[in-house]
Amino acid sequence: MCGTSLTVFGITAMEEGLYRHFLRNPDTAPDDIHLRLHVEQDQTHEAVTRLSELGVLRRTERGTIAPADPEVAVDRLTEVRMAELYRQLQEVTRSRTVIADLRAEQGARTLPPQGVERMENVAEIRDRIDDLAFFAREEILSVEPYAALTPANIEHARPLDRRCLQRGVRVRNVVLKEALTDPLTVRYLLELTAQGALIRVADDISERILVYDRRTALVPVDPADTSRGALVAQEEGLVANILALFEKIWNEATDLGALVDGDVTGDGEGGLSEIEQQVLESMCKVGKDEIGARDLGISVRTYRRHVADLLKILDATSRPHAALLARERGWI
Repeated sequence: MCGTSLTVFGITAMEEGLYRHFLRNPDTAPDDIHLRLHVEQDQTHEAVTRLSELGVLRRTERGTIAPADPEVAVDRLTEVRMAELYRQLQEVTRSRTVIADLRAEQGARTLPPQGVERMENVAEIRDRIDDLAFFAREEILSVEPYAALTPANIEHARPLDRRCLQRGVRVRNVVLKEALTDPLTVRYLLELTAQGALIRVADDISERILVYDRRTALVPVDPADTSRGALVAQEEGLVANILALFEKIWNEATDLGALVDGDVTGDGEGGLSEIEQQVLESMCKVGKDEIGARDLGISVRTYRRHVADLLKILDATSRPHAALLARERGWI
């Protein structure tokens, strides 16, 4: 097996081997798989059952096993793993409260949590972020689903961002496409790229991630409600999983320059982004979304999201209608 292991997503090496086998040999019967993998039959049965529950494998009407498309499989495994990760972070944080009880019995000062720290005060969280950025020496990674930056946000961030970039710290940032509708935000993002920051844009992200020097990660306690506080993690395994999620989001995002250079500001006027143009051409030629997504190297979910955006941009009622309007405008 070559390439990156899927075990980072919480599946075993044997389960990964099983999935890879079905990728190479789709629609094969599962009866003798254990012989090929040199394991017990009940082990392969359990693995097939678990991977089916995860949506990575499925049983066909003929009784054979078919694998999910790799993009779909990784999407599903990532969602499950991130849910587990957030639960683990919260469990670890809650479990540290027993130390407070024990220290109270001893009459000593309670020590701070080791590996994971929960912060609830907004001002303290901002100060911690500033400190982590100030002392970063190698790399800062971030996913920030804001719709726009306020002048106050920019005024606060500019000196820290500039200092990091001038020190040679590598900065990679993923922002929400909606943010490109705000001229002030776009100007600041371009300012950062001119200083060396690498910025990409995602159509739809809800994750909030900050990672400093690949050693310290900061995520919200509740992604749906950031007012509940943040978790600062330094435990190696947890940070590794957060890094894996960041890289997945990064790889699926579009370079800021490709969108801004095309004069795309998020409202569909003045042209299409590179990926939107590719999806437009694909949906006019390819019948199935799965084939189009595979040809472009993106997930089916992302492909369909782009199709939906294109229908809105063209004010089309259907895909054939969109193709007709696109031809009339000279886009294809």
